[in-house]
Amino acid sequence: MPEIVRIGPYKPQLLEPERFELLVENNKIIDVNIELGYVHRGIEDLFTKRTYMQNLALAERICGICSGVHTLCYAQTAEGIMDVEVPDRARYLRCIYMELERLHSHYLWFGVLAHTLHEHEVFLKVMTERERIQDLLEYLTGNRINYLINTIGGVRRDITAKKAERILEVLKDMKNLSDYLLMLLDRDGAFVEKTKEVGILPRSIALDVGAVGPTLRGSGVKSDIRRDDPYAAYGELDFEVVTEDEGDVLARTRVRVRETFESIRIIEQALENLPEGEISVKPGEPLEKEEIGRAEAPRGELIYYIRSNGTNIPERVKVRTPSFANNFALTEMLRGDIVQNARLIIESIDPCFACTDRITIIDVNTERKRGLES
Repeated sequence: MPEIVRIGPYKPQLLEPERFELLVENNKIIDVNIELGYVHRGIEDLFTKRTYMQNLALAERICGICSGVHTLCYAQTAEGIMDVEVPDRARYLRCIYMELERLHSHYLWFGVLAHTLHEHEVFLKVMTERERIQDLLEYLTGNRINYLINTIGGVRRDITAKKAERILEVLKDMKNLSDYLLMLLDRDGAFVEKTKEVGILPRSIALDVGAVGPTLRGSGVKSDIRRDDPYAAYGELDFEVVTEDEGDVLARTRVRVRETFESIRIIEQALENLPEGEISVKPGEPLEKEEIGRAEAPRGELIYYIRSNGTNIPERVKVRTPSFANNFALTEMLRGDIVQNARLIIESIDPCFACTDRITIIDVNTERKRGLES
């Protein structure tokens, strides 16, 4: 007889509160229900009560791990509202900062995977080496996280020749770390044995449910906003959209590790071809219009929508984070697998629960429903 196994909302295995209800029969997951809303912060509403510039700090607090790409996507969308043309040097600098963020995000995710698999030596090695990236971000931007490097019209800080030299030194060590991680995935061991054929997401289902980022690319789909809808300077840089065909946890792991090599490659190219000139321009007045912006966050496609009424405060801001899209794929991965693999499968999408939170407000008198996001 089927039974319900509940994970969360508060559990040591989950970094953020979220509840998973697994319907289990004979140790096999036959259905899944995900309950959101434990960390609802009303950020989209707050966007409409602050100025465009003030909202930059608000955008980066949607997610701490990928805070930079949130300010970038928001800034690019606002730049469309204000008809701003960003200087070439700023476009290249944005690529450098965002790929450093992708590196620290992917390495952090692999460290969490190692911890889940009880590979503690690997966990310590990854987290120790990842500190080099965090120190570098602090050196370049003034902070390890929530660095507010992007602004409407460009970036806040330049990269000098001395700073570029420091970046290249760190990247040499990161190549060695990525080589080590790839080796773990190319030999018989815990990382292969415990992740192979676990949480399979077939290509057709990945497309049907709207998966994004490494989750989608792990199912063999070449989809990456940096290539498909280029922004910043990505259209002028050479890199590979990494895919794996198997659609399991191992495939999603290999995608992220291989992507670290591409991030290093992008940064090296951007530094080598960094244009001269200004790093920002003063934005003009907001126009009365709507704008949609997209960017490739470490977890996948990030979307911002802004509606302007011509004042210095946006009338509406809507955010679609990658984790919200991948939650639907998560239910498909869990169905049919065994309950012992649930934690590993959940972590394989690199979930950010706080940035996906939605709540529904119901008027007790009229029973009318309305949703609030983020």
